[in-house]
Amino acid sequence: MLPTEEVLLDKESIKVVPAEVAWYYKIIPYKNENGTLQLFIDEEELEKPDIKRELEIALGVDIRLIAKGHDFIERALARNYVKDITSTSQSTLSISNKNFVSELIQDAQAVRSSDIHIEVYEQKCRIRFRIDGKLIDRIRLEKSEYPALVNKIKIMAGLDISEKRLPQDGRIFFDSGEVKFDIRVSILPTLHGEKIVLRILGGAATSAELDALGFSEIDLLRYKESIRKPNGIILISGPTGSGKTTTLYSTLKLLNKETTNVVTIEDPIEYTLEGVNQVQVKEEIGLSFSGALRTFLRQDPDVIMVGEIRDSETASLAIRAALTGHLVLSTIHTNSAWGTIARLVDMGVPAFLLANTLNATLAQRLIRRLCVSCKEYKPIRDDVWPQNFKRKNLITACYHAKGCKECFFTGYRGRMAVYEVIPVDSQVSEFIVTSGEGSSEYFASLGVKTLQETALGILREGETSIEEIYPLLIDEQY
Repeated sequence: MLPTEEVLLDKESIKVVPAEVAWYYKIIPYKNENGTLQLFIDEEELEKPDIKRELEIALGVDIRLIAKGHDFIERALARNYVKDITSTSQSTLSISNKNFVSELIQDAQAVRSSDIHIEVYEQKCRIRFRIDGKLIDRIRLEKSEYPALVNKIKIMAGLDISEKRLPQDGRIFFDSGEVKFDIRVSILPTLHGEKIVLRILGGAATSAELDALGFSEIDLLRYKESIRKPNGIILISGPTGSGKTTTLYSTLKLLNKETTNVVTIEDPIEYTLEGVNQVQVKEEIGLSFSGALRTFLRQDPDVIMVGEIRDSETASLAIRAALTGHLVLSTIHTNSAWGTIARLVDMGVPAFLLANTLNATLAQRLIRRLCVSCKEYKPIRDDVWPQNFKRKNLITACYHAKGCKECFFTGYRGRMAVYEVIPVDSQVSEFIVTSGEGSSEYFASLGVKTLQETALGILREGETSIEEIYPLLIDEQY
């Protein structure tokens, strides 16, 4: 039975049909049987005269051609011959090549990947790239080649190649002559061998501007007003991978001036900013968030960035810093902007101190943007919405993901943030000191848009799909 959805080739198949030939003739090797190579071919290409004879001469073997639709062939080519898209031949990407790791990193960086996952299982090994938050298969390896790859990466990261029982963390400074960036290396022993994750710290956060992150016009104005205050605390909430670091660094870029002393304590330092004094957490020697904060107060800072508020001690010190005339930026794990306040109260911070020091609280999530080359406008089926979503009748059609070679057949290209911003003025401060009952209705009366409302607005504008905002709609409150 012939596959109809996805074709993932092994290394031998790719050797038989090189990338240049595959893309030129729009063919995909299916299987080699009894000395005859079976190929999927674009049905339009099959109509060309003498195409079979031409391919037999080019490949040097007998072939059998099987017609397939254009979309199927394009998807299979993009999945298996990705290097052709970035103008480099897939056939040169061989584990035996001494530059394999460097070429792998360059390939990942070229397709906007944030992470490279190198994994080993009982019978196979694979390399996956995380593009726009989702993992995609890119390369299959022979299991016999895997140990050599692990050792190459360990040597580049300055790690112990003899240690295979314990996790290891390292760093690679990558310099290809054209681009320079850091790579964070994490190695984890698993049942069948060591798994490696390479986090590419390619400067996306440091190059981002606040105006381009996804703030609505009113939310951007409110946020900029909160960071222009000379003191106070600004808190950004959201789960891991929601873009909090990008928002923080974009804010620091705006605050980083010759007349300002900016200090940060981070775990880890993901990006470097010229003119900012950045400190790395080192728990093993007692350098924690709270320990660094105490020292910061003796360093005459104007702006303090704390990577994350994890405990009551750090929370209390951050509030104290804000009270004594400093502008403090930090992140915290909560589900909403208002939930940040409740979380800090649970940590032991008195509500009246929060009311006097909090400039703004933000919640954010990341969603993928639809690919503008292939998105489709279609009616929405009722069963696509979450079961308890009450506003499904307000939107009857929207854009959906389709997939093309421009977006590697994911249907999405790039990401944007969804924000919920609560600016804290005297009126909100008074509300914080009270019980805060009826917060949803209160903030709605102030014109504060929830994450759900902002996401629905982005859906109406055609920038994303229901599938991307679905997790936000599950928690619909109205």
